[in-house]
Amino acid sequence: MILSAPEIERRLNPDCAAGKLVITPYGSECQQPASYDLRAAGNMVLERSVCTLVPTLEWVELPMDLAGTLRCRSSMGRRGVLLGAGFVDPGFRGQLTLCLTNMGADTLTIQKNDRIVQLVLHEVREGSRLYAGRYQDSKGVVGAK
Repeated sequence: MILSAPEIERRLNPDCAAGKLVITPYGSECQQPASYDLRAAGNMVLERSVCTLVPTLEWVELPMDLAGTLRCRSSMGRRGVLLGAGFVDPGFRGQLTLCLTNMGADTLTIQKNDRIVQLVLHEVREGSRLYAGRYQDSKGVVGAK
């Protein structure tokens, strides 16, 4: 099941009885009907034919019963940007490092706070393991480990 906007907002409430979701800073303008737009943490240049690592502005924490899929926003795709990778396991905490490749005709500039990817949240049933990998508590750009 994909979480709707009202369910995402309910799960962000600290008093929520279900597993607590954290997206901070949260911006209501980023809330979509069934996803949340993550923003760039800073100004970045996407050179043609180059994979650039871009950190999200948001710190994300997923409880045991939620996983996330990252999707490139269509406005970025129309400019030729492709997103590499794109899954967030239950229990992940940190800023996400996005692998954006510019396959368009022009060099692109991303400004801090630009909405660049969508986080689609999915319910995980009967999960018993949390993410405990090398990227836990990531801050800023984190290269391959």
